[in-house]
Amino acid sequence: MSDSRGNWIIKGARLLGGDPADILIRGGMVEAIGPGLGEPGAQVLDANGLIALPGLVDLHTHLREPGREDAETVETGTRAAALGGFTAVHAMANTDPVADTAGVVEQIWRLGRQAGHCDVQPIGAVTAGLGGTRLAELGAMADSAARVRVFSDDGRCVSDAVLMRRALEYVKAFDGVIAQHAQEPRLTEGAQMNEGEASGRLGLTGWPAVAEEAVIARDCLLAAHVGSSLHVCHVSTAGSVEIIRWAKGKGWQVTAEVTPHHLLLTDDLAASYDPVYKVNPPLRTRADVAALRQGLADGTIDCVATDHAPHPLEDKETEWNTAAFGMTGLETALRVVHEAMVETGLLDWAGVADRMSARPAAIGRLVGHGGPLAASSPANLTLYDPRPREAVDPRAHASRSRNTPFAGMVLPGRVVATFLRGSPTVLDGKLA
Repeated sequence: MSDSRGNWIIKGARLLGGDPADILIRGGMVEAIGPGLGEPGAQVLDANGLIALPGLVDLHTHLREPGREDAETVETGTRAAALGGFTAVHAMANTDPVADTAGVVEQIWRLGRQAGHCDVQPIGAVTAGLGGTRLAELGAMADSAARVRVFSDDGRCVSDAVLMRRALEYVKAFDGVIAQHAQEPRLTEGAQMNEGEASGRLGLTGWPAVAEEAVIARDCLLAAHVGSSLHVCHVSTAGSVEIIRWAKGKGWQVTAEVTPHHLLLTDDLAASYDPVYKVNPPLRTRADVAALRQGLADGTIDCVATDHAPHPLEDKETEWNTAAFGMTGLETALRVVHEAMVETGLLDWAGVADRMSARPAAIGRLVGHGGPLAASSPANLTLYDPRPREAVDPRAHASRSRNTPFAGMVLPGRVVATFLRGSPTVLDGKLA
């Protein structure tokens, strides 16, 4: 099964966890789905017991290239993505140089095409140099070969309300989206972890929930005022879920994402002072985790996004106060969602496909991804074995960095194969 060319028959896969069926792939497309399919000369993959999902789409990935190739490259990051079941990722703009011009976003887009493990869709910066003082070249990035439609200063908040309004107004012309990193900077100066009982015990500067919630409330109102599209990055608090639920109830164009780590981990882990648990926004309380899970289940939160944030050892293996914020997530995301949402009965596999493929593709205005697995659709798909339970081993990851908070944790499932336009990028759990 090492030849990645030609036609394929996937035998006995459970489409979205349903009854077994065969999937015939021809010419990069799904030709047919049904029982007893055959195709002379086609390569056969035995998928007995495996769940077939549309290829996963990540709205929030840090590939670090250009500028921080010591942490990650487009090549290593997309290898990690394929191993996690992703066929497309959106690359955040906080590179060096910042992805704030047509030239830089085109460079990242071309690097993704050269790597070939999954599609890379660049996200452009909202402000020049992420400086928060003037808009970046939004129109030029939208008109570039990369066809940028999502813009974010992620890592920093667009805290200036006038600038945020102008950005929301600008992107309306080409059906763009502003993705906000909701963090009021004055309320989080020196903040190290969630503000609460745990921060008080540990003596670490607290990061209040209101610092996130206040920005989300403001931006929902701004989006409604100008009739534009707002996407809220990495929602982390119960209050944020309620604000987004209220905004959606008004019919406003507001979408939101949650990370896998915010669905499973809590601020109690900071008691170890292990910087692997230091992340922006911080891990929150059990009550917040419960609200985030419910929000994802009922559709208030639209999708899961990894916020894959790789860092070299020297930036994480240091004292807590000086360590970098961030966690890797591409290779564990589906397994964590399986644990937090499927095992708890909050989502079925159709729901996972919706939250990890269809909705992020739609929010990202991504063509060719996120559609249902059906005849005449692009053959972007993932085969997942839900049966094993294994400890996470970061040494086996393709990411250049190893800062996963799930190291040693026993999680369910395993990505067995990932197909990008009919060609396997992962087979038998290994890069093809």
